Amino acid sequence: MTNRTGTVYLIGAGPGDPGLLTIKAKECIEAADVVVYDYLASPFLLDYAKKDAQIIYVGKKGGDHTLTQDKINLLLVDKAKEGLDVARLKGGDPFVFGRGGEEAQILLSDDVPYEVVPGVTSAIAAPAYAGIPVTHRDHTSFVSFITGHENPQKKDSSMQWDVYAKSDATLVFLMGVKNLGNIVKNLMDHGKPSDTPIALVRWGTTAKQQTITGTLETIVDRVKKAKLKSPAIIVIGHVVSLREELSWFDKRPLFGKRIVITRARVQASSLISKLSKLGAYCIEIPTIQIAPPKDIGPLKESIKNINAFDWLIFTSVNGVKFFFDTLFDMGKDVRVLGHLKFACIGPVTKERLQDFGIISDILPKTYRAESVIDAFSSVKIKNKKVLIPRAKKARTILPEELIKMGADVDEVTAYETQLSTNGKDELIDLLENKGIDAVTFTSSSTVSNFMSLLENKDAKKLLNNVITASIGPITSDTARSLDIKPDIEADEYTIQGLVDSLLAHYESKQ
Repeated sequence: MTNRTGTVYLIGAGPGDPGLLTIKAKECIEAADVVVYDYLASPFLLDYAKKDAQIIYVGKKGGDHTLTQDKINLLLVDKAKEGLDVARLKGGDPFVFGRGGEEAQILLSDDVPYEVVPGVTSAIAAPAYAGIPVTHRDHTSFVSFITGHENPQKKDSSMQWDVYAKSDATLVFLMGVKNLGNIVKNLMDHGKPSDTPIALVRWGTTAKQQTITGTLETIVDRVKKAKLKSPAIIVIGHVVSLREELSWFDKRPLFGKRIVITRARVQASSLISKLSKLGAYCIEIPTIQIAPPKDIGPLKESIKNINAFDWLIFTSVNGVKFFFDTLFDMGKDVRVLGHLKFACIGPVTKERLQDFGIISDILPKTYRAESVIDAFSSVKIKNKKVLIPRAKKARTILPEELIKMGADVDEVTAYETQLSTNGKDELIDLLENKGIDAVTFTSSSTVSNFMSLLENKDAKKLLNNVITASIGPITSDTARSLDIKPDIEADEYTIQGLVDSLLAHYESKQ
């Protein structure tokens, strides 16, 4: 038991877009022993936590409290008293209607050291992403942040409706969706013109962002018609009229498209990042996971005898990763590869090899036989000994063509692709409720495993009106063999090529 008391960091996690997290907040999450997070804090931020960090959800959603505020306070104190550093993630800014001040007071009373890490509040970020500046010198030079959670009808209300109604300030109400009717009624009853512009922004700064505009007189009916619910902020004032001119976030080409990412989680970040920047709402349902082979012996034996080989050929970034991981684990480095020639299938594999300071000698663009033959036609491969570290189950075209050219080929398992079933229920629920616009497939195994998750379902019916996007012809062939006809096939067989093809597809529909 340690005598040290840990530090609690009251962190503003921002309004939803993970990119709006501050550098200091990220550093605190990375160093924390315990991460305590709210409903409005982006789950992507948890990726910054240490592998052995304790992750505790204490979210409060629509009156459904995982823990009461008193129990959250006690949790923070107890963890710190155990000598653990705690990252307390709160949506937006902890001191803007975030009850951070209350938590700080409790920590202080229990002699627990704490720090406050301010965050970007949704009060300014959500309007900005909706194209609404909360101040503008042609409209207003000041803004008021008001809680919308207080019941305006209670006798001891601190709401100053006469002041709000007469003010030319932009009024920003947080947590006020349920009280919208009372808010607009009180403003109009106290003299606010009924044609005053108003906007509600739900899930601001995220790909789920939804904006409803109107006037004080019309907004309640419009919100009901749109079935808009919390979390949302309310913006009232003449600046709302600027949205039509300044709207930018929801004009991105893939805005709001719900796209399933089936790639292994550890490799999905590049695809998610590229699609998210175009406005897509990415849903991670990895159908595969990449793991070392159950028997690493053959790969180690090949590396031990690496001097016997003339060529080393990589067919994927995974092959590169696991080969070099094993090489280094054996206490060797790239100097033992100095006598070899190298080939890579695809430009991304070539780039990954370059990370280790090695430039590929040749680059077949695809697995297709004609591509392999063309790439090796300019080199002497006959009677050369070739090592191919690759997946346990892989296509045979490459070794077959090399053997036809006279090469002596050794294939060795460098990694295994395994079925991941963790997202099965979520996937089926989304498909049954029309919650998916597109599904991306980045390899044959992602397609076959995707279909395995739907084995007892009518896959064709579930995928009706869902766009299927393939990274290339090999993946497409696998899809067709499983009765999926890809709507999109990337022209360039890379992640960027897949993104470009998705973008071109949706732009063609506009």
